[in-house]
Amino acid sequence: MVFKEALKLIVSAAAGAGLMYFLDPDRGRRRRAIASDRFAGSVRSGVRQGERAGRAASAQAYGATQQIMHAADTEAAPASDAALKSKVETVLFADQSFPKGRVNVNVEDGRVVLRGELEHPDDITAAETRVRRIVGVRDVENLLHLPGTPARMS
Repeated sequence: MVFKEALKLIVSAAAGAGLMYFLDPDRGRRRRAIASDRFAGSVRSGVRQGERAGRAASAQAYGATQQIMHAADTEAAPASDAALKSKVETVLFADQSFPKGRVNVNVEDGRVVLRGELEHPDDITAAETRVRRIVGVRDVENLLHLPGTPARMS
């Protein structure tokens, strides 16, 4: 009981001192203004720190997802143009419906040149798209054409 009474007395005294400090007729207005400004500054600072922490967490999460997504992209580029040509032919001719004898593949310094004749315009664009996705291909020159149309010159 004595402890509770002593605690009440201390809290009451502190509250009274605080009220006297802020309600002083001579300097109370200035003290209230300073306290208000400091409190508002603390709130603004806390908001900025919270926003900064949120952006940092978002950037960390984005980086982690990018690392996970691109972990599978570790396939090495072929060591030579001959190996790259073999890889291109493997990718193109893996499709059973692709006409193997009608397309010629040349590779020089990572630049692939496709020559030949295909029946459908969609096949021409699909072949170029598949070749562009191969690791190690720097550029693709597509000289494929439809039957009855003249072949483009490189």
